[in-house]
Amino acid sequence: MLHVDIMDGHFVPNFTFGTPITESLKRFTNVKLDHHLMIEDPDTFAPVFIKAGADCVSVHYEVCRNLDRTLHMIQDHGAKAGVVINPATSVRLLENVLDIVDYVLVMSVNPGYGGQKFIPNTLNKVRDLARVRADRKLGFAIEIDGGVGPENIAQIARAGVDWVVVGTSVFRAPDPAQAIRDMLKTADEALQVKV
Repeated sequence: MLHVDIMDGHFVPNFTFGTPITESLKRFTNVKLDHHLMIEDPDTFAPVFIKAGADCVSVHYEVCRNLDRTLHMIQDHGAKAGVVINPATSVRLLENVLDIVDYVLVMSVNPGYGGQKFIPNTLNKVRDLARVRADRKLGFAIEIDGGVGPENIAQIARAGVDWVVVGTSVFRAPDPAQAIRDMLKTADEALQVKV
């Protein structure tokens, strides 16, 4: 899966890709495209990115006026629907949509810039989500984004994360492909250890 950060320069101070990038990516790869909308108006733009080729679309809890409706709209347009929470947002606020979402993205940095330091307390959110998922027998995936690297991938995997977004640790590595293989191996080994 390829994680694509969409930023509008309003919800976060940075500005990134538009739909032409999504359309180009879709033409050149069969990899699933996971679009993280860090934008103020996801209801308008989610369908546009889905039409351009996004397979998964996540929206921030912090900007959605009618989160239930937004998540259903994404699914009705044919994509998997995710909800994102910032580091200061409580997991408890998602209680009424966890039976709707396909995945929950926990931001482990404040959104908007790459290369930030991982916020360790966000793993408590992952553990809470994993517990709720098991208790309620729900099927959503748990994704984490921000500050992920070889130094914390094992604890992230053990906390219950299913999907890991890695940017700087891969793209600044001398051998990005080897960096990915090493982190996958470390995460796999961490999951084999019984605690």
